[in-house]
Amino acid sequence: MFKVTPNPPDTDPASPNENLDSKLHEATDEGLDFPYNTAADINATPRTPGTMFIVNPQLDTETLLAHACESLASANVMAMDLADHMDGPSRNSLLGIAQVIMLGELAVNRALDQLDPPE
Repeated sequence: MFKVTPNPPDTDPASPNENLDSKLHEATDEGLDFPYNTAADINATPRTPGTMFIVNPQLDTETLLAHACESLASANVMAMDLADHMDGPSRNSLLGIAQVIMLGELAVNRALDQLDPPE
């Protein structure tokens, strides 16, 4: 049988992989030359928090923990109510979420006890 193409076939002297490698090296160099912010730059500018969802910075720790405890208790009730309307794996997942919420609530209550121990 006669082959029409030479063995090995003639190739272009500029391999497509060489062009790709040079483009990758060029992109890498551009990325490394990018002026990233240093820790000094970040700390030099004061941070101004947005006012849409801000917690009053003057609130004391006990008040914040009390509100966190109430929020966790509400979330626990909502998860348990929703779990009552479900069956199977979805119900089990919601009961697990409710348990994690309850553990968070217990931790916050413990922190409140340490701030203001019962007499």
